[in-house]
Amino acid sequence: MKTRLIAVALTLCMIISLASCSNTPTDGTSSAADSSQDTSNAPTAAPTAEPIDISGVELINAGTLSIGVEIGYPPFEDFAEDGTTPIGYDVDFAKALGEKLGLEVNFINTAWDGIFQGIDVNYDCVISAVTITEERKETMIFSDPYINNFQAVVVKADYTGEINGFTDLDGMTIALQKETTSDKLMKDYVSTGTIECTISANEKVTTCFTQLTNGEIDAVVVDSTVAAAYLASDPDKYKLAFQDESEPEQFGVAMGMDNTALQTAINKAIEQLEQENYFEDSVEFWFGA
Repeated sequence: MKTRLIAVALTLCMIISLASCSNTPTDGTSSAADSSQDTSNAPTAAPTAEPIDISGVELINAGTLSIGVEIGYPPFEDFAEDGTTPIGYDVDFAKALGEKLGLEVNFINTAWDGIFQGIDVNYDCVISAVTITEERKETMIFSDPYINNFQAVVVKADYTGEINGFTDLDGMTIALQKETTSDKLMKDYVSTGTIECTISANEKVTTCFTQLTNGEIDAVVVDSTVAAAYLASDPDKYKLAFQDESEPEQFGVAMGMDNTALQTAINKAIEQLEQENYFEDSVEFWFGA
């Protein structure tokens, strides 16, 4: 188990270090890849002596922060055992934002493909493991980042090959989630002729890991944060084959281009949460102690 613990520890070290704030959340010993996790001790926002002014914030529904999420991307968002209650790192983060802003939160489950089109129409923002990219900045604005991420390759625990980079996936069958950073990355490799591989693009990341478990594919290309949770939850099934630490990504809250008042308020809330070590507690809780 030492190799598994080292891999997870390295991943968490990368998650915890932020370019603009030191995100890290704590408490608990199991992973959110398992939707049966007891969330009663999940970290929450601490009371603050500095109320955040939201008088200039326009919301779709007054008094409520409506949030678009794609539930089914553990450990960021998933359903609890009852099949209806959202749980996860992003869910707790959204609730903490709501507490800081003095708002109720309403989660609107939306398919990832097309989730951004619902901003300012069906919900005020998207909090769903959204990578901040220059391309996305052309059509939306982002909060300050709240967690770091890398692209990773996960294989079955008994895999004996060696993967030192994405080019080593040449000739393999891989799974990934549609319209994600992983999808774009691997399409670039294939379209440029750098490698030849068969890609199984799925609507849900959970399907990718089911395919891996069943031996239908050779590897899953996925966010390192998600990989860490699966490794912690099922170390006998999966192992980390490669993690690209040369190009870190950052996740942020996505909002409409004109909603700068909400952006300012959320950034103040993130700053307060960081000062209270909320992120440190939440990372430990959701990604495994």
